[in-house]
Amino acid sequence: MELNIAVLIDGDNIPSAYVKEMMEEIAKYGNPTIKRIYGDWTRPGLSKWKNILLENAITPIQQYGYTRGKNATDSAMIIDAMDILYSGKVTGFCLVSSDSDFTRLATRLREAGMQVIGIGEKKTPNPFIVACDKFIYIEILKGKEDEDEVSSAKKPAATNNVDKITPSIIKFISTTIADIADDDGWAFLGDVGSLLQKKMPNFDSRNYGFHKLTPLIESIDKYEVERRENAGRFKLVYVRLKKKKRNNK
Repeated sequence: MELNIAVLIDGDNIPSAYVKEMMEEIAKYGNPTIKRIYGDWTRPGLSKWKNILLENAITPIQQYGYTRGKNATDSAMIIDAMDILYSGKVTGFCLVSSDSDFTRLATRLREAGMQVIGIGEKKTPNPFIVACDKFIYIEILKGKEDEDEVSSAKKPAATNNVDKITPSIIKFISTTIADIADDDGWAFLGDVGSLLQKKMPNFDSRNYGFHKLTPLIESIDKYEVERRENAGRFKLVYVRLKKKKRNNK
């Protein structure tokens, strides 16, 4: 069943240049039935949002900064989120912010059975990231290449924000494969991807320059990949750790 998602955006914490790509990304996970952005719209710095909000049908919510140094936007967004939760109109939330103040909100929404997606910059504190079911770095959404899906999946994405595939990431992937592998060491890659996401909400192949998980796995010499025929249209992809060769003396 498709998620009905409430998209709540912290206007003080998210660059306006990313909104179009952000809304396209959210649409992959469900139907954004509620779209709101919070901020003090009397501030000149937020004037550039006007056309962007109209183009994406996002409702601006005015929140005055009553006290210097206090973020009234956070409070308004949290109160609205709880009102929406109890209305029963949505089955998921997308919280767009790089602010750790929303950590408790994300946790509370998940406790209520909501699917929670977080979107923010790479500077987002880890407590907020792990409080979400999935967390997407907004930097990887900018500068997408309009290429054929197949060819683009076979090479790294063109971005200056690519993270290195470190030994700790390789160990993390290997452990996850081992967790669900059969007696021969093979694991269905779809299940591997799901478990990676559960263990690390901000795990995304695009963080490492790949549009899909399969080419990321294939780029690491430690694994072997097998495509198996099935009754459907696409082949099923399985992965396992390469077996160490024995030295015959």
